[in-house]
Amino acid sequence: MKAVVYSEYGGPEVLKLCEVAKPAPKADEVLIRIHAVSVNYGDVLARKFKHVSPGEFNMPLLFWVIARFVFGPGKPQKTILGNSFAGEVEKVGDRVKNFRAGDPVFACTEENMGAYAEYLCMPENSVLSLKPSNMTHEEASTVPYGASMALNLLKKARLQKGQRVLVLGASGGIGSAAVQLARHYYGAEVTGVCSTGGEAFVKKLGADKVIDYKKEDFTKSGETYDLIFDILGKASFSKVRASLGQNGIYLSVSFKMKKLLQMLWTSITGGKRVICVLAVPKSEDLIFIKELVETEKFKSIIDKTFPLEQAAEAHRYFESGNKKGNVVITC
Repeated sequence: MKAVVYSEYGGPEVLKLCEVAKPAPKADEVLIRIHAVSVNYGDVLARKFKHVSPGEFNMPLLFWVIARFVFGPGKPQKTILGNSFAGEVEKVGDRVKNFRAGDPVFACTEENMGAYAEYLCMPENSVLSLKPSNMTHEEASTVPYGASMALNLLKKARLQKGQRVLVLGASGGIGSAAVQLARHYYGAEVTGVCSTGGEAFVKKLGADKVIDYKKEDFTKSGETYDLIFDILGKASFSKVRASLGQNGIYLSVSFKMKKLLQMLWTSITGGKRVICVLAVPKSEDLIFIKELVETEKFKSIIDKTFPLEQAAEAHRYFESGNKKGNVVITC
């Protein structure tokens, strides 16, 4: 089968189309013919991880060390990227009960990656579900990772209807999902913060207001929010504190030790709080997202698609800062 493989860390040019062995499903696995896979921030980070310093990494030093061993300290251990995809079940293992050949599915492989390929095997009980009936494979491929992560994180914030939410990084995979879930499922009033190129995209997702961070500093507007959702940890508690309501929450998905200490301190003192959380996608979250998609409460907006042999070009476009929606590779 064809797959995009990288044997060294670096720029998009390290991604090469190769012939590799087609996998065979184990007794509890399904073999999936992949039709589309989305390009995510995690793919780009993994591709160049050797050149990412502990200071540049968005998490504490211990997490960076663990990630170096997971991805490979000198050269990549996981040589095929891609963790959010859609396709069709081709074959099932003897013990598989919930899927059969021909089922259209979408899934998230998490840190296991492997979806920049024509075929992939996954355990039946992994983050895998039947594909929403009203989405194409390309559209569905963009949903599993960002949506399941955002849902998991918003649950921890205990968001209520009518609350005011600000999403930092609103045009990214998790951010764009958080905008939709907060607005259409939780019934919150949502402001999205992104760069100039992402404004129209975030508005289409349903954001009540969109702020271009290059033109406007939301902390100087005088507006306050019940929840500030920071995807890449670019802000700080001291910077956003005045923008939080009386019992507002600063939810940081990426964090260093300082924010962990602030979380401990604010949990004791009460009032405005810092919450640092790690989200783990679950199959039940993906099934729930599927239902939201089919009731038109969640959608996917694709900016550009690339064939598998142009994976390097897809990464270049993703990193260009010009994307106005999701970037998808078709297999």
